Amino acid sequence: MAVRVANLKGRVSVVLGARLVDVERTSGGRFSADPMAAVQRWDALVEWARGLRDGDAEGPLDEVDLGPPVPRPAKVFAVGLNYREHAHEAGLELPKSPMIFTKFPSCLVGPRATVVLSSAYVDWEVELVVVVGRRGHRILAARAFEHVAGYTIGQDVSDRRLQFGDKPPQFSLGKSIDTFGPIGPAVVTLDAFPDPNDLALGCDVSGEAMQAARTSDMIFAVPELIAYLSSLCTLEPGDLVFTGTPSGVGSTRNPRRYLVEGDEIVSRIEHIGTMVNRCVAHRAES
Repeated sequence: MAVRVANLKGRVSVVLGARLVDVERTSGGRFSADPMAAVQRWDALVEWARGLRDGDAEGPLDEVDLGPPVPRPAKVFAVGLNYREHAHEAGLELPKSPMIFTKFPSCLVGPRATVVLSSAYVDWEVELVVVVGRRGHRILAARAFEHVAGYTIGQDVSDRRLQFGDKPPQFSLGKSIDTFGPIGPAVVTLDAFPDPNDLALGCDVSGEAMQAARTSDMIFAVPELIAYLSSLCTLEPGDLVFTGTPSGVGSTRNPRRYLVEGDEIVSRIEHIGTMVNRCVAHRAES
């Protein structure tokens, strides 16, 4: 049975259908309420959660109340230009090795959080996000999934003016502004996916379909990314990997299309769910 772990107002919860189980209360204190403690003891938590029954659920699931399922990761990696069609639409050659940058953990917000627009050049990027569940260094690609807690959905919201405003371009700051990292609604264990390397994902903006692809179009699949990153950095439980976005971003359209106040970003990945993030304008502090 697949397990779905969410963050309800700062407390780790297991999703059972349309209801939630508070992990600390239901386990009698065996597990902490802290969502970060959950990923530190992921294998034990999942084993316990598989024994839950519908009667263990305490209340209904309202995704408005959900925070980022992994709220304070030590490292947030992101991969640029990792879909073949995205490289094609950008007119760029396929990279020979993964193009890695970072998103600052402070940008992470929940699956229904608002996105505060920093300029008139903010773009969307739906992404599959890998949650590391087991520490590892120099992990073989063939064993990479042994180190994965599960998957969640991410939006790598990007201020293109900040990203490409100078030469050479810089990625991390333009993709790490507060609210520029919605993730959720839950971390879903890998047994939910018939093929963890081939998932449908998509993004709509205010009702218009913008992105629709499959993760099998990735240039570097999840096992290759885990092997590459762990060859350089020790991966720790709770680390996140934004695995890249498919074609259909606003900055490559003709004419270009950027997010404006009132836009609603709907991000979806099959077997995981949906995020809905509304855009609001930045208000200068008085």
